[in-house]
Amino acid sequence: MEQLEPRIEPLGRGVQAYVTSAHGFGADAVLLARFAAPKPGWRLADLCSGCGIVPLLWCRDDPSCTADAFELLPEASALAQRSAKKNGFTGLRVFTQDICTLPANFAGCYALVTCNPPYRVVGAGRTSEIPAREIARGEVACTLEDVVRVAARLLAGKGRFCLCHRPTRLAELFGLLRNARLEPKRLRLVQQREDAPPWLALVEARKEARPGLEVEPVLCCERHGTFSAEWQEIYQDFCP
Repeated sequence: MEQLEPRIEPLGRGVQAYVTSAHGFGADAVLLARFAAPKPGWRLADLCSGCGIVPLLWCRDDPSCTADAFELLPEASALAQRSAKKNGFTGLRVFTQDICTLPANFAGCYALVTCNPPYRVVGAGRTSEIPAREIARGEVACTLEDVVRVAARLLAGKGRFCLCHRPTRLAELFGLLRNARLEPKRLRLVQQREDAPPWLALVEARKEARPGLEVEPVLCCERHGTFSAEWQEIYQDFCP
């Protein structure tokens, strides 16, 4: 039977997060939080937030930051709320909310919106018998088009939208972003090893910006059989 009892995961610098086997986090969320790099004073939002890892990492790095996390599943949002309270992050608000039906008062409020969305289209790949995992991994509750549309609605003028996705859907993603008047401005690919194809794409788009895409150096997780220096730098903060 699936174990749903919450456990604590260290995020470094004394910060801890509550997770379960159904509601955890992976390297993609960690990399997205770092890639987004919010500046002090920005109002932040994280869509499909799960147990809240992305905004928790922002608050770890800047305890004064103001962030809203939106998550459909009550079990996951409860974990995020519990983590925010445990760490004293009073600027982190958690909403149990379908992002497709967000109230109008959230529109145009944010300088930065992020999302680690479901990667798999319905009917493709292996499905999970655990409903929470299927919603997190497959486009059951929202599609990539929904995510882009909602992000564009929430952003203030010149605001930034950062998300991670599979490289195989980059062409589709760029088309959706431009249709929503979100111009792709930064791209970084992540690969496990130097001889492996990229497994993750990190993308930043800006609202109503001029065309011009900066392609950043590939992030390689392993080099010559050991973790790369950059990968070790990213995860050194997770040490207790």
